[in-house]
Amino acid sequence: MSSVLQQIAALVPAGSRVLDLGCGTGELLDHLIRHKGCSGYGVELDDANLLACAQRGVNVIQLNLEEGLSIFEDQSFDVVLQLETLQHLRNTEAMLRETARVGRIGIVSFPNFAHWANRAQVLMGRMPVTRVLPYEWYDTPNIRVGTYADFEVLARKNRLRVLDSFGIQNGQTVRSFPNLMASMAVFKFDRG
Repeated sequence: MSSVLQQIAALVPAGSRVLDLGCGTGELLDHLIRHKGCSGYGVELDDANLLACAQRGVNVIQLNLEEGLSIFEDQSFDVVLQLETLQHLRNTEAMLRETARVGRIGIVSFPNFAHWANRAQVLMGRMPVTRVLPYEWYDTPNIRVGTYADFEVLARKNRLRVLDSFGIQNGQTVRSFPNLMASMAVFKFDRG
């Protein structure tokens, strides 16, 4: 498991009931079940990822996140993970509110567009292409770009209390100037 996923797994309390939105192949949820005694479900749309989850023995539901989370009751999970999915959604703010509604704690991660390397590429007149943002502007699955600082503002606007936040750069935690120094942003929050 990557160091990024290990850092995020460390934010999840042992024994939690977890909902992993956009769970991919189920790697993180599988780790949480096996090593932290968690239970829960993944939510995924892609057929190949659904199959990978099933092969791991991870419970997964096929659901388009753009349709919301109405199938889940308020506070029905201890933790809702939304890792590298916000930037792919059209209604980002609504999904963030749904994350806070369904879970007692929400954890999100997303590429930090304000990272210095991205800023340098924009200054040179080009859209950034990096390890974290590996697509050209014309073929990216990302429909949103956001920054660490932008999420802080969005959290306040939606009355979310940030419990922990940090950046990640080259697998390392960044707590000093994360908006500038980290290519990935991570936030743990609740409804306050």
